[in-house]
Amino acid sequence: MTTPTDEPHQHGKLHAGEPGIDVPLVRKLLAAQFPQWAHLPVEPFPSSGTVNAVFRLGDAMAVRMPRIAGGAADVAQESRWLPWLAPRLPATIPAVLGRGEPGEGYPWAWSVHRWLDGENPAVGALTAPDALAADLAAFVTAMRHLDTTDAPPAHRGAPVEAEDAETRAAIEELRRPGRPSAPAPAVDTRIDVDAATAVWEATLRTPDWGAPPVWVHSDLMPGNLLVREGRLHAVIDFGTAGVGDPACDLIVAWNLLPADARETFRAATGVDDATWARGRGHALSMALIQLPYYAVTNPALAANARHVIHEVLADHARGA
Repeated sequence: MTTPTDEPHQHGKLHAGEPGIDVPLVRKLLAAQFPQWAHLPVEPFPSSGTVNAVFRLGDAMAVRMPRIAGGAADVAQESRWLPWLAPRLPATIPAVLGRGEPGEGYPWAWSVHRWLDGENPAVGALTAPDALAADLAAFVTAMRHLDTTDAPPAHRGAPVEAEDAETRAAIEELRRPGRPSAPAPAVDTRIDVDAATAVWEATLRTPDWGAPPVWVHSDLMPGNLLVREGRLHAVIDFGTAGVGDPACDLIVAWNLLPADARETFRAATGVDDATWARGRGHALSMALIQLPYYAVTNPALAANARHVIHEVLADHARGA
């Protein structure tokens, strides 16, 4: 993992009720629970992620500290499933080296992972977009052909109707001007809310996934991808992975890929029109929710959300 091009919020609090997480806390937890690693340097790692604060531990490891209670549940899930998934996927994925327990005033489980080298791909700066699109299609196709026995439900694997209330609430927030007393957002939150509403309502009219649920990662954001020489090298953050509608793994078509490579990805995944439309709806819903929520605290993520909204509305307007 390497520092993203757009510098995000660095370990400041992103959520209400988030505990304070800093280097001294990580050092105390390591000393108490993993003394074999306590002598290694600990450095904050800038990340656009919203669930975990990440710290580099020496040259070969990363400490992941959940910011929210849901992230603590992800620690157990990743420990259970990452070893099983690793040999079955065409990209490198994380390996859990240690599971930490609450302590030193920190309330949740946390983890130590093997460090993965690579760079987060950046919108508009892909060196081999069609090749990357093919790599991403191979990854999501491999995921959806895995054995689903005993697999957990995916975080975003439910029908799109499950996102309706939160999506509409975000649309209404974007419709209203900001409060004068609120901090100025780092990212412009003005969008065509009527067009976004029309696309979302069209998504809700799309047929649901009618086949058995399949394995999905469900959070294929640029910050969860690592590339080398423009090609997919690794995929990280499997806390939301599980089984559900494969449409949720199509979000990368709009949050990263340019239009031509988007078509390459679509053809390589072989999805039908309804699944593609639901995937576009998932991407739009995520972006509508993220844009107002992170416009002040996580400008890199908010900027990507704004990009997604633009791409989705443009695709819908031209019937893509």
